[in-house]
Amino acid sequence: MPTTSRRKRNGDAPPPRTGNSEIDTLRGFLDYLRSSIAAKVDGAPEPQVRTAAVASGTNLLGLLEHLTFVERSIFLGENVTDWQATFRASPADSVADVVARYREAVGLANDVLDGCADLGAPVPRSRPGRPAPSVRWALVHMIEETGRHAGHADILRELIDGAVGR
Repeated sequence: MPTTSRRKRNGDAPPPRTGNSEIDTLRGFLDYLRSSIAAKVDGAPEPQVRTAAVASGTNLLGLLEHLTFVERSIFLGENVTDWQATFRASPADSVADVVARYREAVGLANDVLDGCADLGAPVPRSRPGRPAPSVRWALVHMIEETGRHAGHADILRELIDGAVGR
């Protein structure tokens, strides 16, 4: 078992307190996960943040780059033709660039969600030839996607510099 003296503590945030409505609960948990993964990547050292730490080639910066594309696809209707390519950040992008781009995508997605009162209604996005999912489906999918990759990020960040916590 690793000793705590080796670990850097980033602080561990408890689950969010949310409103009582379904939409408040879903959005509260999604925003909690979004903040957690952005914080996990923010300040991670180069070049380790881009270096694959597992056989699949997954790296910390690539996870956040991917989630940026997922946010933009689900909530803004942007088309992605090569999902595997979304796991790679450009060598020209700094960690701060990728984090800022993710936070911008989240802000735009939240702007869309702010206009959605009916969880059963389709996400108001334009994507010719493909029906939009319901707001409920989009929120649950983003919670699942962000949570899964946030878990990957926890492990990758600990392997990089010992930082743990949400």
